[in-house]
Amino acid sequence: MARKAPRRTAERILEASLALFNRFGEPHVSTASIAAELGISSGNLYYHYRAKDEIVNALFAQYDEALGGLLQAGGDAADVEDAWFFMHRLFELLWQYRFLYRDLNNLLSRNRLLETQFPGVLQAKVAAMRALLAAMRRGGALRMDHEDDLQATATCMVVVLTYWLCFEYVGDPRRALEPESAQAALLRGARHVLGLLMPYLEPEQRAHLARLVQAYETSDGAGEG
Repeated sequence: MARKAPRRTAERILEASLALFNRFGEPHVSTASIAAELGISSGNLYYHYRAKDEIVNALFAQYDEALGGLLQAGGDAADVEDAWFFMHRLFELLWQYRFLYRDLNNLLSRNRLLETQFPGVLQAKVAAMRALLAAMRRGGALRMDHEDDLQATATCMVVVLTYWLCFEYVGDPRRALEPESAQAALLRGARHVLGLLMPYLEPEQRAHLARLVQAYETSDGAGEG
């Protein structure tokens, strides 16, 4: 059997940085600690990334690319079950790069690339939520007659989506963003985002959403939030 080629150092740096940023928060992780985690010299790390911001930017580029592909699926959601699974996939991606959202305001104040690029991320999310709502309306899952309601609801969904992990962190800073808390946190986030649709859902769709939430709470052991 052919041996796998070793991962390039640049890739290993990104993987280790992501894990450390997610666990401790980006402001609390130095390039020296990243190098120590990998067992390489700081000089070796600087050969690939001249500053910590370059690592952050590379991770953001990975996230942005994955997000762009995922958001395209928003317009395929014909009912609450489609929307539920779409929202879970979206929260799973946010969880994978959760350091961005826990430290978002801090990062934007210090990183020019994120400051200029993140508004586009928000706009793309709002457009995806609008597409999701429009698809559900076409499918007869919800009744939302006014375009203003569609835009306002899409925007509110993105606000909750963007700051949910920060909300979780504030509620329990020591445990909220640890791996063992992932399923419960993602479930609560998806439930609250889709809860914004309750006034507009057709009765059978409201009942189906309640069943989906109950099923996931039972299987994941997630409590109220």
